[in-house]
Amino acid sequence: MYDKYSMKAEEFISDEEIKASIAWAEENKNNLELVNQIIDKSADHKGLSHREAILLLLCEDKDAIQRIFARAAEIKDAFYGNRIVIFAPLYLSNYCVNGCLYCPYHHKNKHIARRKLTQEEIRKEVIALQDMGHKRLALETGEDPVNCPIEYVLESIKTIYSIKHKNGAIRRVNVNIAATTVENYRKLKEAGIGTYVLFQETYHKEQYEYLHPTGPKHNYAYHTEAMDRAMEGGIDDVGCGVLFGLNLYKYDFVGILMHAEHLEAVHGVGPHTISVPRLRNADDVDVSEYENAISDELFQRIVAVLRVAVPYTGIIISTRESQRTREMVLPYGVSQISGGSRTTVGGYAEDHQEENSAQFEISDHRSLDEVVHWLLENGHVPSFCTACYREGRTGDRFMSLVKAGQIRNCCHPNALMTLKEYAEDYASPETHKLALEVIEKEAETIPNEKVREKVFEHLHDMDGGMRDFRF
Repeated sequence: MYDKYSMKAEEFISDEEIKASIAWAEENKNNLELVNQIIDKSADHKGLSHREAILLLLCEDKDAIQRIFARAAEIKDAFYGNRIVIFAPLYLSNYCVNGCLYCPYHHKNKHIARRKLTQEEIRKEVIALQDMGHKRLALETGEDPVNCPIEYVLESIKTIYSIKHKNGAIRRVNVNIAATTVENYRKLKEAGIGTYVLFQETYHKEQYEYLHPTGPKHNYAYHTEAMDRAMEGGIDDVGCGVLFGLNLYKYDFVGILMHAEHLEAVHGVGPHTISVPRLRNADDVDVSEYENAISDELFQRIVAVLRVAVPYTGIIISTRESQRTREMVLPYGVSQISGGSRTTVGGYAEDHQEENSAQFEISDHRSLDEVVHWLLENGHVPSFCTACYREGRTGDRFMSLVKAGQIRNCCHPNALMTLKEYAEDYASPETHKLALEVIEKEAETIPNEKVREKVFEHLHDMDGGMRDFRF
């Protein structure tokens, strides 16, 4: 039985409803009158249902597809402008008790180099990340209650926030750790985390249980209901994701939108972010063994339709994807990317890490400065902003800001000021020059005159060494 208000995983993620939605979309994908009606409806920027979205994704008409891309670009500009938020993952530990077939961390893998960072090693990693210019981290660990208990995670967060090196500071720590209890989510909230992120991997229960044969992650319901427990624990910014390539993309595309609808219905706010990683090679994992891989072109359409379906939700793409693929999807919905990433434990501070300790192969090996320069050249504004989190604009408060169209008077100024910080403190001479040109040009587009004047004042103050201005 499908019920988006239910707190049971198999009711708000209904196998019957997903299959019925896909069947309906397959039957109607060439009904251009219906397809165009849905595209027209999306002009109000209020999103689409999971059924409407899967119909747009399966439509094969070239003109309709171009209309979808155009609408996605329009919505992206309306809510996020040309800002792209930048972050980096920080791997604390790769000890894991789960048996996930697609992840090299699985406990039976005997050739991976197992490691857990000490607090001093975390300090070195954070300083290395600060020296690159990062302000926002995504904390990553395997699931191991002995080697990586919640107390270790909490201590690590405290360490990360405490480190001030030159002009560097990590201002937001997002956390991607295994599904846990309401009590532990409360502890994470008290520790000052930004977004709690948990990937579903796949919403297909039978396939999920096959891919997670052993360990706590095998429990489909406990994992799928984690976001509800996180919300109950006071975390109102949560991030969802599926790993495209593990299962049929149509099923998981519908599933993640149903999950978003459930969170909106029950908690009044949908996911803060949706991530769209694709399966990649890694130690003990061969992608060729998985038959559900999706092409770059299909991936581009998935991103575009997600943007149309959930206008207010951030979309994240990591360094799993190449520069070419990133260029394909950035205009159609992506709002956050990682840059200069390492997926090894201890990968930032050390020149010679164990190569087989990585969670997956990176496709974009460019430095953070190269990524920033590339974004600037392509008309984007790289943002290191963490202001909303630090000002308490999270959950429904952030969503109301986005829906009211106040991005250009708030997030855009913050993006420009944090870009100025990066330019002055970390950028190469070429990137510094280009960044200042972009900042000057973009600041003139801020609609509110008082905000615009204040931004120019703060930008001038930064020339004198002042930092950390925000709206």
